[in-house]
Amino acid sequence: MKTIILSAIAATILWTGCTTDHVTQKSQYVLDQTSVAEWKGSMPGTFNIGSFDVESEDLQAENGRINSGTFIIPIASIKNFNLPDDLKPQLLGHLQSADFFNVVLFPEATFKITGIAPYAGTDTAAVVGANYLVTGDFTMIGKTNTINFPAKIDVSNDKLLTEAKFKINRTLWGMNYATDPKAEGHYIYSDVDIHLKISGTKK
Repeated sequence: MKTIILSAIAATILWTGCTTDHVTQKSQYVLDQTSVAEWKGSMPGTFNIGSFDVESEDLQAENGRINSGTFIIPIASIKNFNLPDDLKPQLLGHLQSADFFNVVLFPEATFKITGIAPYAGTDTAAVVGANYLVTGDFTMIGKTNTINFPAKIDVSNDKLLTEAKFKINRTLWGMNYATDPKAEGHYIYSDVDIHLKISGTKK
């Protein structure tokens, strides 16, 4: 009888130990108002820079690692940093027109995370300290394309910090305005530089 009791106690301890090791710790994060996607659009000899706000309330982390969620980019939040104040409305109005983002029909762009994997690559264009390769579906102007980019992601002390640098080809989303290299003075490069800076807090 004593042997049976001891065996039962041992089995209970082992079972408890096994289940404790596999407990899943899930968390949800909400982005704060400092989260932005900075952009740079270039043409021969010059460029423009600015930013969009980035929002999200459903970033999911499991055991300290982001694994799902959607970023929302309100197109009307677009800003310009380099032009004089009297010229900014002209540029921003054009960027929101049907030539570019067509904000009347498509007020938001979204990025839905479909995968995050450890990253140990050597992409010199990536942000310093990039530790994950993020893959997702980026929807803009009614079109969706899969993109991926190296990112530095830090989830600790109830805080989420993410930074990434990458390029997107705007023509993949049908943004074909001023893409003819032969049009002197009216040619904009297809690649747009993106610098993502994300900050969030655990719910």
